[in-house]
Amino acid sequence: MSETEKYFPKLGDITRANIRINHITKHTPLQKNLNLSEEFEANILLKREDLQAVRSYKIRGAFNKIAQLTKEELQKGVVCASAGNHAQGVAFSCRQLGIRGKIYMPATTPRQKIRQVEMFGKENVEVILTGDTYDAAELAALNDCRQTGMAFIHPFDDPQIIEGQATVALEILQDIKEPVDYLFVPVGGGGLAAGLGAYFKQVSPQTKIIGVEPAGAPSMQKSLEAGKVVELPEIDKFVDGAAVKKVGEISFAVCQKVIDQMVTIPEGRICTKILELYNHDAIVMEPAGALSIAALDLFREKLAGKNVVCIVSGSNNDITRMEEIKERSLLYEGLKHYFIVRFPQRAGALRDFVDLVLGPTDDITHFEYSKKTNREKGPAVIGIEVQQKEDFNGLVQRMKENGFVYEYLNEKPDLFQFLI
Repeated sequence: MSETEKYFPKLGDITRANIRINHITKHTPLQKNLNLSEEFEANILLKREDLQAVRSYKIRGAFNKIAQLTKEELQKGVVCASAGNHAQGVAFSCRQLGIRGKIYMPATTPRQKIRQVEMFGKENVEVILTGDTYDAAELAALNDCRQTGMAFIHPFDDPQIIEGQATVALEILQDIKEPVDYLFVPVGGGGLAAGLGAYFKQVSPQTKIIGVEPAGAPSMQKSLEAGKVVELPEIDKFVDGAAVKKVGEISFAVCQKVIDQMVTIPEGRICTKILELYNHDAIVMEPAGALSIAALDLFREKLAGKNVVCIVSGSNNDITRMEEIKERSLLYEGLKHYFIVRFPQRAGALRDFVDLVLGPTDDITHFEYSKKTNREKGPAVIGIEVQQKEDFNGLVQRMKENGFVYEYLNEKPDLFQFLI
């Protein structure tokens, strides 16, 4: 058995991590959500890590790791690669400890996230934009460490990072008065799931640990199925806080021992939950933050009468993403449909479409059309929003009955992404 496979977070190390970070991190609330509790007939509690100073749990592991560096290492400074929450946790830690930090971020990182890192780190942090992907930024960061001797702060694959994240579990079990039946944990690289799972398995072994990944990046699920770490060739990066091609070797070895079940959630379903939580409870979540709540539907039959904890991992959501979140939700729920419609090139063709095809509550939300010369028919890209999922069948039937030739784009992702 390798040293990686032997490692398992100890209660004493997690307790010391909690003491080490408690003057920096918040003991975040464990809140009962009345709407979810009523819907699932269970006691649904949200662990609000989105209320940390950096709006995610990442500050726990980052500070726990950096605070344990030697005096010589602290004098040299630290380096990390991240496009989001880990970068903010490292930047915040650098400022609190008065040390120098270099944050490598992909050049494609939204300006809002860069500003957040600069705000938390102030003069202690240098942000370096390089490459188009996280992998390119990480490679540049590791090269910097080799040249300068600065310490690399990994986002998830490090025992001290894992033990810092495990303090979330310590707080949950301090605050809850009854046994926890289910714990839903978002999974990216696996650091949070490894830490929480290890603590619960030692203190509350009856709790079922459910790991939740986005369907477009099921790296932990595939690795657990294979019995080893698997690198995915491609991922959907939409759930950026939990979308990794490859989980950590150390975190994977722990997750093998502590996760009872892995599930994946479609990105559109996650978007629906983000909107529901905002509209019903005024809670703003990033996509990764909503993962655990989006998984509850898969366990509806098992949750009645149970005590259930969902980790809300973060709320660093750029407001400019809300239109995409709404769009993905509508597409997933079957309420938004895109077509290429070949209109006869004659006056009144569009009016006929509106009068004869659209239902009383259907709404055209997207329309692109250019009249072509020397052609009988002109193609238009049309987006239609319906009120009920079942309205789609009537819409398609009326197009056929009235002779409108169409191509349905929702089922052709390559063409859909190119045109819309």
